[in-house]
Formats: sequence, C-alpha cells, structure tokens
Amino acid sequence: MRWQGGRRSSNIEDRRGMGVGRPLVAGGGAVGLVVALLVMLFGGDPSVVLSGDPQGPSGGVGTGGSGQLVDPAQAQLQDFVSVILADTEDTWPRLLEPLGVRYAEPRLVLFSDAVQSACGVQESAVGPFYCPLDQRVYLDLGFFRELDRRFGAPGDFAQAYVVAHEVGHHVQNLLGIAERVHSMRGRMSPAQANALSVRQELQADCFAGIWAHHAQKQRQVLEQGDVEEGLRAATAIGDDTLQRRAGGHVVPESFTHGSSAQRVEWFRRGLEQGTVEACDTFRGTE
Repeated sequence: MRWQGGRRSSNIEDRRGMGVGRPLVAGGGAVGLVVALLVMLFGGDPSVVLSGDPQGPSGGVGTGGSGQLVDPAQAQLQDFVSVILADTEDTWPRLLEPLGVRYAEPRLVLFSDAVQSACGVQESAVGPFYCPLDQRVYLDLGFFRELDRRFGAPGDFAQAYVVAHEVGHHVQNLLGIAERVHSMRGRMSPAQANALSVRQELQADCFAGIWAHHAQKQRQVLEQGDVEEGLRAATAIGDDTLQRRAGGHVVPESFTHGSSAQRVEWFRRGLEQGTVEACDTFRGTE
C-alpha cells in the first residue's frame, strides 16, 4: 500500500501499558454471543471472558498512555493504523451524507493485554473489536503478528482490512443497523439469531470493501497484490477455515461470521461496487 504520505488521524487513543482488572465471566445471551463473534473471528479461545451491556462488542522506543515502555517494533504499525483510520474518516462522510447520516468519527484505542471499554473488560486474545456504547475500535497491535504467523495472512492491506472491518461496524451503528439487529435477535430462536449475526459481520466485510474501493479511486493507495492480501485475510478468518484449523468438523449452524467464500464474496462486492446499497446482506430477513 502507498500509505506513508497519508494524513494521520487525531482519533488515536494510546492505552498500551495501562493495567486493568481481570474480566468477569461472561454470561449467556447476547454477551455470550459477542464473545463468540470476536473469538471465532480472530481464532481466540472461546473461554475468553467478557462483561458488559447486551449491546456490547459486535518510532523508536515509544510509551503507552501510562508512560511505560512499549514494543518499539509497533511504532510503524501505530503510524500505519493512524493513516488507515484517517482514510476511513475521509471516505465515509460523503457516502453517508446522501443517506441523511452525519459521520461521527470513531476513536481507535491501542491497548496491550487487556482494556476497559464501555462494553466491559476485554483481553487481547479476543482480537480487535468495536464497542457501540463508546463508539471506539479497540486494537492490540500484536494481533497483526498473529494475522501473519497464525492465520497466514501477511501484508499491510490485510491489516488495513481488519481496521476497515471494525470501522464498518461503526458505520452500522451510525446507520441504526446494529440496534435493529439487536432488537430482531431478541425475537428469534438461537439459530436464527446466530444467522442474523453472520449477516451483520458479512456486511462489515462489505463495508471494508467499500472503503478500499474509494481509497483506490480517490487516492490510488493500492499496489499490485494488495487486493489478494485482503481476500487472503477474508479467507483465513472464515468460520469454516477456523473450524478446520482447530481440527474439528465444519458446522455451518455454529458460524458467527460466515464461511471463507462468503467473506470473500461480500468483501469483493463492496470493493467492486463501492456503494452502501450493494452491501444489503439482510435482504429477506425482516
């Protein structure tokens, strides 16, 4: 990606090195589903715990917010995610304005080990997540190492895809989609609610593709091989791929984010068409 000359976002909140209390054991219902969504997306341990509201999550030697030393290898990654976040800030306002929605910029919180959010205390093992209650994306930069080594999805565009996916959840929140999904799930069977959550995650993939479409069209940030990196990342974190990697059988009824093929399909649709209308993954569910 051609990102080095890009604008840096002012919406980065660095909490690396700041300690938090241990998370509480997650209950069932929506909170338990949120844990499953995050864990299945990023390959963590499903026993990772979370507490919070039922609408919770869908250079040189630097220092974190506490002033403690943080990994110097993360300096460039911090710079990178700041540029990607800024690019999403430049993309989404003009796409949402015709829909009558004002784009409120989310903040991106960098953390290590664990973090306190409005959706509860979250450990790094769950991977990046978005909390609609405080409109923040939470990211431990160490996840990018896992994306490369554990999931076999290296490259800066694969990393950008992760950030854009979480920002996609923020867009869903602004459009009222997240709230409608939460309401609909309360009237459904567990299987139906699970399937609806898959549609929500696939739409976030499609929204990530929309960002990539406009980033390339307006600013020519993509280089040869970048799209393949994004598709490889979408494939690597498909539910069926994760289940096979875990040595188990593929159980579509337990999917939380969609199969690799579905994730690739919706990311590609957003990338090719670049419109919110192209990302209606919920058609036929109401």
